[in-house]
Amino acid sequence: MGAFHYSALEADGKKREGTMEADSPRQVRQSLRDRGLHPIHVRAISQASNDAVFSLRKVKGLSHAEKHLFTQQLATLLRSGLPLEEALRAIAAQAETNSLRNLGLEIRTQILEGRSLTDALSRYPHTFDELYRATVGAGEATGKLDAVLTGLVDHLSRQQRLLRKTQAALVYPLILTIVSLLVVIGLLHFVVPEIVVVFEGTGKQLPGLTRGLIGVSDFLQAWWPWLLAGMGLLIVAARLTLARPVPRAAWHQFLLKLPLVARFIRTLQTARLARTLAILVDSGVPLLDSLRIATGVLDIIPYREALSETASRIREGELLHKALEKTGRIPPITLSLIASGETAGNLNEMLRSAAEDQEGEIEANTEMMLSLFEPVLILVMGGIVLIIVLAMLLPIFEMNQLIR
Repeated sequence: MGAFHYSALEADGKKREGTMEADSPRQVRQSLRDRGLHPIHVRAISQASNDAVFSLRKVKGLSHAEKHLFTQQLATLLRSGLPLEEALRAIAAQAETNSLRNLGLEIRTQILEGRSLTDALSRYPHTFDELYRATVGAGEATGKLDAVLTGLVDHLSRQQRLLRKTQAALVYPLILTIVSLLVVIGLLHFVVPEIVVVFEGTGKQLPGLTRGLIGVSDFLQAWWPWLLAGMGLLIVAARLTLARPVPRAAWHQFLLKLPLVARFIRTLQTARLARTLAILVDSGVPLLDSLRIATGVLDIIPYREALSETASRIREGELLHKALEKTGRIPPITLSLIASGETAGNLNEMLRSAAEDQEGEIEANTEMMLSLFEPVLILVMGGIVLIIVLAMLLPIFEMNQLIR
């Protein structure tokens, strides 16, 4: 029995695509007709996998949650003693989304054709990064695929938990920012012009603050399309510029000179490095290969260059903690833990401890910055609203004084 990708039309003419297991294309077509669908084409996945464009079109990348679920289910089924192809079939059978169902069936088909799981996963680089594939490859080589997948589940769970925590913490500041901007825009667009109409007939010169606010309001009303277009062009230009290695490296160097930003970047890059090395070393991947893969996980160019230098020193026989220390990029506590692991022969455990330490610091720093951001935002927006209100009230006060 193989897996087939199909396209069919529903009774109302809507097109539907999916994947189905069957003995032949004819059986797939008959099954589609039994479900009230009109088959357009049926294609075996083993044939479709040779067509890169077709493969990219029919298989959508998994979300982080789906990737975590796939890994967790596969680890559980393999740990229970189920063969790999049967485990993949079970995952596809109970999948709630088409993307996960299609992926499970396609990987199963490739396994039945004699490919390794690592080779099958390499066809989906946008879903399974090099860290994931290298870890799975090490698990297949050592015969500990279920244990390796369990470690990946812990890694993905930790990532998902941190992502959800950060998203939840950003909800209130985001809502506050949007509401504050809407209030300011509403005052400048609707209230200020009405105030201008009221005081234009008095023949009196308006206070400087009021005139300035009216000028800002007139400017925004006349030029807001151009301002939005300019901001869009600036963002596009910045992204195109930072896509080039030299400007991006200069930008990263600038960020590393900012006190608070530099500390946050150092903690984040160190946590990624330690966590990646812990997973790979624990899975049996050689240290030099682990460093090469970890280089791709880091997104700050000076740290990637530092890791490349570290790999060169290790090839010359230097210890990991000594090579990392010479880069000047890694915190002392992480270096101490790595040195202890190299001495005691439990490098993977010490790397895991270093990752947990740095990840805890990231969570603490994130919470601190968000807790500071909220009152600062309230003060800034409150100050802007106060200026607008004062600019509208000052002419009224002057008129009252003239009446008296």
